[in-house]
Parts: sequence; C-alpha cells; structure tokens
Amino acid sequence: MSPTHTEVTAAPAGLEPCGREDHPDCGIRDVLDRIGDTWSVLVIVELAGGPRRFRELQRAIDGISQRMLTLTVRRLERDGLVLRTVYPTVPAKVDYRLTGTGASLTHLVKALAEWSLAHHDGIAEARQEYDRAHPGHDIR
Repeated sequence: MSPTHTEVTAAPAGLEPCGREDHPDCGIRDVLDRIGDTWSVLVIVELAGGPRRFRELQRAIDGISQRMLTLTVRRLERDGLVLRTVYPTVPAKVDYRLTGTGASLTHLVKALAEWSLAHHDGIAEARQEYDRAHPGHDIR
C-alpha cells in the first residue's frame, strides 16, 4: 500500500458501513448534514445553557447574520432539536430552547469541543508540515 492510498478496504470488526446498498440507512448522513454545518453546533452550545431569545443568540454567536441564524434555528426546529415558543405579549416574545433530543446531543458536542481544543495545535502543525512538503497543493 502506498502512502497516498486512501481506499478503505474493510470496516472495523462489528461495524457495518452505514448507507451501503445492502445495509439500511442509519440516518448518519442526516445528522451530519445538520451538525456539520457552520452554525448548528454553535446554536446548540448556546442553548445548552438554557432558553435564549433570538437577539441573545445572535449576540452570543460571533459572525452569524440574522438570516443565517433564522435558517439555522428553523432547521434545528424542523429536526426536533429546538423548540420555538411564542408568548402572547405585545410585542410578541419568542424564545428558543433545546428539546429533549437536542439536549441529549449536548454531551457529544461538548466532547467534540474538548477534542478540538486538545488537538487544535497538533492539527495546525500537521497542516503546516503538509503545506511545506506539498507546495502548490492548496486544498483548503
């Protein structure tokens, strides 16, 4: 096998490849589509601390636009991870909170954040080494 060989030849013992034609879809693609986007995990992290109003979320998540936050909370609500509550006041008060399903995801998101923090420097160093060894291969 060459150093550039990337083909996976076998699944680890006891794990069936999800999404194969002869294997039922386990739903991982849907989950990755949602939590793999730029903003969903950050919204989940913010809501893990309790209910938030829209503007509170927007202020807490650096760089998110109003439009993107609207789309993100809408998608999370559609997936059953976030509950949007409108209170009958004038003006209307709206808050967002995690559902039970959304809350059950927070320990995984926290573990991912901890892993990211622990390995951030190593990944940055590996990228620098790769870029030095492969000049002109801009793969960002």
